[in-house]
Amino acid sequence: MDNSGKLKVAILGSGNIGTDLLLKALRSEKLETTLFIGRHFDSKGMLIAKKLGINTSDQGISSIIDMPECCNLVFDATSAVDHVRHAAILKDLGKIAIDLTPSRVGAMVVPAVGLHYCENNRNVNMISCGGQASIPIAYLIGKTHHKVHYVEVVSSIASKSAGPATRINMDEYIETTEAAIRLYSGAVSSKVILILNPAEPPVNMQTTISAKVDEPNIEGLQIAMNEMMDRIQAYVPGYEVIVPPVYESNRIVVMVRVVGLGDYLPSYAGNLDIINCAAIAIAEGYSDLYCNRLIVRDI
Repeated sequence: MDNSGKLKVAILGSGNIGTDLLLKALRSEKLETTLFIGRHFDSKGMLIAKKLGINTSDQGISSIIDMPECCNLVFDATSAVDHVRHAAILKDLGKIAIDLTPSRVGAMVVPAVGLHYCENNRNVNMISCGGQASIPIAYLIGKTHHKVHYVEVVSSIASKSAGPATRINMDEYIETTEAAIRLYSGAVSSKVILILNPAEPPVNMQTTISAKVDEPNIEGLQIAMNEMMDRIQAYVPGYEVIVPPVYESNRIVVMVRVVGLGDYLPSYAGNLDIINCAAIAIAEGYSDLYCNRLIVRDI
């Protein structure tokens, strides 16, 4: 914690996600960005950070090892493989880690339904963009139904918004998201599909959640969703339900759309925006925890 009462944070990874995250973190009244870490000082993200007056390093995780006092929390926006190595180092250094890769090392967290995990975990995983979009709905399906047999999530995103890290981590994306859906919904089984849509102009992120249950409770689910929307939109303003719960073909179906804030990435890249917004909400939760403020708990 710095003298201003803000939590000191470092961002590891200077690509699209890391750069967008930087701009969001700089807006936060609870976070102080002290270090932006990449691999090349001449990369676009590093140049933006330098222009904004942020300390930068091209030494990767070594920069935190060499300057452990630089931060309390590290956002890891590298890759799933890299985070496995980084997690052990950050644990030894006593740092909080918010993992934006689908490595599944830490506790899988969605702010609207799992911010309380901050109290007991110093490494949390943001799952995936599809997970952040779908899990609040899947969670409510589980809460309003006695048994959920199956949940399927299909996310369609603009091909242009799927960078190298997304494509390299595709297997981890699917496995981690499926596991998180089962965890939060209580579903017996789950399936995740990610569609990279090459349409021009690029499409906004849309995610369809469908579930097989014994006795559909559409009214109860809708009431729960109405209460949940304010919580989600508090940190992801562009999150919107475009098809409310319906029961068709023996499944409950809900569709949501995410439009990004357009901080660094275009607004159609809602898939990247939602995971960054969620990561900031989690970091602010840690700031609240260390300042003895109220932590939002599971509903």
